[in-house]
Amino acid sequence: MKDRERMEDRTRMRLVVVGHGPTAHRLIETLDARGFDGTVTVFGEEPRPAYDRVALTSYLSGKSVEDLTYPVPDGVTLRTGVRVTAIDRVNRAVTTDAGDSEPYDVLVLATGSAPFVPPVPGRDLPGCFVYRTIDDLDAIRDASRDARAGVVIGGGLLGLEAADALRGLGLDTHVIEMSGWLMPRQVDEGGGSVLRGHIEGLGLTIHTGAGVRSIEAGPDGRVTSLVKPDGEAIDAQVVVFSAGIRPRDELARACGLEVGERGGIVVDASMRTSDERIYAIGECALAAGMVYGLVGPCNTQAEVAAERILDGPAAFTGADMSTKLKLLGVEVAQFGAMSGALDVTYMDPVGGVYKRLFISDDAKTLLGGICVGDAGPYNALRPFVGKPLPGAPSDLLFAGAGKASVDLPDDAQVCSCNNVTKGRICEAIADKGLTDVQGIKDCTRAGTTCGSCVPMLKQILVKSGVDVGKALCEHFPHSRAELFDIVNVRGITTFSQLIAEHGIGRGCDICKPAVASILASLGRGHILDGEQAALQDTNDQFLANIQKNGTYSVVPRIPGGEITPDKLIVIGEVARDFGLYTKITGAQRIDLLGARVEQLPAIWRRLVDAGFESGHAYGKALRTVKSCVGSTWCRYGVQDSVGLAIALELRYRGLRSPHKLKSAVSGCARECAEARSKDFGIIATEQGWNLYVGGNGGFKPRHADLLASDLSTDDLVKTIDRFLMFYIRTADRLQRTAAWLENLDGGLDYLREVIMEDSLGICAELDAQMERHVSTYVDEWRATIEDPDKLRRFVSFVNAPGVPDPSISFETERDQIKPMLIPLEVTRR
Repeated sequence: MKDRERMEDRTRMRLVVVGHGPTAHRLIETLDARGFDGTVTVFGEEPRPAYDRVALTSYLSGKSVEDLTYPVPDGVTLRTGVRVTAIDRVNRAVTTDAGDSEPYDVLVLATGSAPFVPPVPGRDLPGCFVYRTIDDLDAIRDASRDARAGVVIGGGLLGLEAADALRGLGLDTHVIEMSGWLMPRQVDEGGGSVLRGHIEGLGLTIHTGAGVRSIEAGPDGRVTSLVKPDGEAIDAQVVVFSAGIRPRDELARACGLEVGERGGIVVDASMRTSDERIYAIGECALAAGMVYGLVGPCNTQAEVAAERILDGPAAFTGADMSTKLKLLGVEVAQFGAMSGALDVTYMDPVGGVYKRLFISDDAKTLLGGICVGDAGPYNALRPFVGKPLPGAPSDLLFAGAGKASVDLPDDAQVCSCNNVTKGRICEAIADKGLTDVQGIKDCTRAGTTCGSCVPMLKQILVKSGVDVGKALCEHFPHSRAELFDIVNVRGITTFSQLIAEHGIGRGCDICKPAVASILASLGRGHILDGEQAALQDTNDQFLANIQKNGTYSVVPRIPGGEITPDKLIVIGEVARDFGLYTKITGAQRIDLLGARVEQLPAIWRRLVDAGFESGHAYGKALRTVKSCVGSTWCRYGVQDSVGLAIALELRYRGLRSPHKLKSAVSGCARECAEARSKDFGIIATEQGWNLYVGGNGGFKPRHADLLASDLSTDDLVKTIDRFLMFYIRTADRLQRTAAWLENLDGGLDYLREVIMEDSLGICAELDAQMERHVSTYVDEWRATIEDPDKLRRFVSFVNAPGVPDPSISFETERDQIKPMLIPLEVTRR
């Protein structure tokens, strides 16, 4: 009789699952969705149900266990805090550490993996940890309260997450990686070098090509330092091992199941082990000679096993190992192969960007790619792996696949975490009448794990003829422009009030800074007041721009570049007394670099007393209004460009916006101030001023468009007022004026109608908003140094106020300091 070994009525099948991590959860969730009617008993060693390990680090930054925990399907018997100790294959039963026996008809091993801890002397000392579970993170947090410094052994994906966690806990953090560069499984040497530059810029110390000789204890028996093979001792009271994983296959070995030579429970394409009653899935399984450690392949294995348990035909034939993530604020992505007959590489060590595409020897097929610092091409190009290139490789590095990305064939995989193809998404849109990304998530699971494919889901919806909503993020169903109006009209003053009344959840790193910007744009308090401070990006948290070695820059405002000798002397004295690097910027200001965080208040106290104020070089706000010398000095000048530049900069100083704003005033058509490369630029004429808007001299240069000609000064100011307030009111988060204008329905003509002809009847409101900003402006740094509560944040170490960061060091070049860093290696192939 075929299938006599499974002769039981499927409604009476007893399914036992050993292990309750994300992969086990996917298995029982899939079975539940497909109508499995048997009994399901799950044993989990941890004292809690399965939770999202991808988001584990967020637990240390405020997410609760409940936020991360997966719901258990109805009818499942879950026994947490219970370890299975033996499998009796003859009588088909498992035994637990409590001495209980649980019979099974089908057994699934989802025992996962264990962290590999190298046999280093001292590895068992108090203060040594692994980074695997919520309990691990609780222990690390407790140990960090009395620690100065920490070391992470392992510079891979999880190791850098652990390093970010230690940094967030206030520890001076080192990372040791045996390979020659960071994240060797995801990026090549060039990408690793650029990634290193980013991470060292945050104040972490990186040791590549290095190992560990021993971990030393102090008089109290706890970890006090780590010693490298060369004898260098690194101060550390917390050591975290993140040197890889090993499959948990001990149960399988003990009961005689086949295991791999280097570990892992051997399975076939159906995820069955050498015993057809037993399956293995996730990080304990060895499929086609490989143990998969990414969430996508493990989810696919769980779904295949579920199908097979229900007598389906599914097979596991490998998985997409593409990865896109953001580590310590740095975008990193890898897709397809990491080699090819030909490659196209772009590297910008200064900007911290590395991109590389691998293509076939006939230059027609995309094989893979690596992105560090800018993962823009990932979403568009990953589905083209193994397919014809949708454009010139050099163009694709910067623009992705553009509109071609939605013209993918139906078999192209869009969501690698959940193995969802474009065809499946399109079918769901058509069959279910889906109208938003959340609907696609609910029907297909696409976008529900790492979220990197969400932009592609939106493109597919648009291509399918759906009018896609403009929700800012999963916590707000509104666009940024809609949230601006809600905050403005309702008089909302805090993020908590806004999300309680108009959103869901607790917010994220997308909506929090966006709402903070809106509140600041509307003058709802100092950005470091109360709850506002927690919403800010790194630079705004310290009212300074962080540099590559963890120090900060100080940029006082110098309107129009005009400065008195006395003020110039003060800047020189401050730079001398605090040992800062000084540079004239391209925007006619003086940049003072190399300030430690605890020095910032003292520096600014000197500058404020001398009449300077914040130049907002750290904020999404007006930076400068550059100028030439104009008619006052230049023989070609036809208007006073310096006077106008000063007036405009003082009018718009501190104006918070979706992105930074730059401006310039040229005194004649010779354009010495480069006004047409600015967000709003002014060029003098014999009759008045020409106003240009939407320029951008950044990553993708764009000349500004002429909005109006020969304006009087009063009309010019009024038009700029309305332009800026309309932009602030309607732009998306982090959208420069250039992109905003290009995407504005009706373009420049529509903009003229709105702000010059008052077609929407809002000009009076725009005028009033700008006047309110001008009349209520307060210098952020003056307010900060006068407030003891705000000053408490300016310390290098939370547990050691006043102690400078010992990892910051300088060397001298051209009679000035510069960061002492290992140089990036630029390689060519």
